[in-house]
Amino acid sequence: MTHAFNADLTPNRVPDPRLICALDVPTADEARALADRVQDAVGFYKIGLQLFATDGMGLARALKAEGRQVFLDWKLHDIGATVEKAAAALANAGCDLLTVHARPQVMAAARRGVEGSDLKVLGVTVLTSLSAEDVAGDDHSLSPAELVELRVRQALDAGIDGVVASPHEAARVREIATAAGRQDFLIVTPGVRPMGASLDDQSRAATPEQALKDGATHLVVGRPITAAADPRAAALAIAEAIALI
Repeated sequence: MTHAFNADLTPNRVPDPRLICALDVPTADEARALADRVQDAVGFYKIGLQLFATDGMGLARALKAEGRQVFLDWKLHDIGATVEKAAAALANAGCDLLTVHARPQVMAAARRGVEGSDLKVLGVTVLTSLSAEDVAGDDHSLSPAELVELRVRQALDAGIDGVVASPHEAARVREIATAAGRQDFLIVTPGVRPMGASLDDQSRAATPEQALKDGATHLVVGRPITAAADPRAAALAIAEAIALI
């Protein structure tokens, strides 16, 4: 399989950097084929744990070599020293975003690990698949929105670059970050579904347009693109919908 860009795609098209395609497929070869299909519609790709278990870093380096942006959604969570060393190792790969669990020690360690590099650290607040009942079942007295707010404040205190939060909390996250003088704070929102798309396992979802209006800086879109009959057309439709926002 060739990994060169397809010559028949729209020439000189610049993909919207706010749109991130989640390459949540079983193998690196399948991910490469998918990236090749949407390459002029999407320039930013998420590599999650499924690909981490195969050849995620090889894929990440290949995409970066082609001028793509890469989001390592690996949700690091360990003792501070281990997270710091892992983040430092990943910083050398030239990727753009890295997730860690939004725990104070973990976030502070990751920030130290990537210091001096361009790799930005995001704290994962509350997974978008979790409902209020799920959070309560995890022995939390806070609602999902309250827990997100707590973890956003902890992320700001840790000095990291942003958080991953559902579109439902994006507006409040933006308020908190702005009040803290962090207008540059990244808000990356999974659980994004175009109007009429299936919610799948997402409990706290919103349309791409609404997520951006509420303060999100980046949209992570998986199955509405990757499971579409024509992934490129699906990605272009989302890009067109958000073009004026």
